Amino acid sequence: MPSAESAAEFSGSAFDAPPDAVRPRNEERLQKILAAAGLGSRRACERLIDEGRVTVNGKEATLGDKADAVQDAIHVDGSRLVTDTRMVYIALNKPRGVVSTMEDDKGRNAISDLVPNIETRVYHVGRLDQDSEGLILLTNDGGLAHKLMHPSYEVSKTYQAEIPGPVPRAMGRELKSGVTLEDGPVKVDAFKVVDAYGKVALVEVVLHEGRNHIVRRMFDAVGHPVVRLIRTQIGPIRLGDLRPGRTRHLSQAEIGALFKAVGE
Repeated sequence: MPSAESAAEFSGSAFDAPPDAVRPRNEERLQKILAAAGLGSRRACERLIDEGRVTVNGKEATLGDKADAVQDAIHVDGSRLVTDTRMVYIALNKPRGVVSTMEDDKGRNAISDLVPNIETRVYHVGRLDQDSEGLILLTNDGGLAHKLMHPSYEVSKTYQAEIPGPVPRAMGRELKSGVTLEDGPVKVDAFKVVDAYGKVALVEVVLHEGRNHIVRRMFDAVGHPVVRLIRTQIGPIRLGDLRPGRTRHLSQAEIGALFKAVGE
């Protein structure tokens, strides 16, 4: 069962029935599936298979093998390859003032206002409060979304926070050793000062917790309330130069890295 934290992150998301619901198998030559996924010509994909670099459901593939692009787990060089064309994996840079739900009954700007052209309903991975900004992932892959958010998989999230300066030397040690909040202790995996200017400092923290407002409450506890908060990374996926309010589709390499982050 999902934890309370995971369930909270799912709240407000809409989704279709799982795309891999029971259906007849539709097998094709493996090299045709690999080529359709963008790995090169069929001849190049045959070489990948012949070199032992492709597995299907954990078994090394051989030339002549067939697979179902929707139902089978295909890996190339150990990285999961998404061959189901119905699957959607998107990075969104959520601006300040947008709520992390697909729809909002109070009429506030919501995620769906930023992605009006997605034809399938999606999960959003990683909630941010209305005043926070940065990376949210959108996908109709419910199984992957659940694993990315569930604390047991310990997928890290990276944030940059503007806080009042100067930053005490002991702050990093304190946050790494843990601070106690009303709903239990929390500690960061990493901490660094990125920049300091006047009475404001820019710091970066990495943690894998998902409790509501956890970063803001953590800095409140050490006496440096957050002025601005931006999530810059979820697992291996970076926000990069994606502009606020914009989206981009993840590459096959990024999708494979997400699966690897949850052990698939």
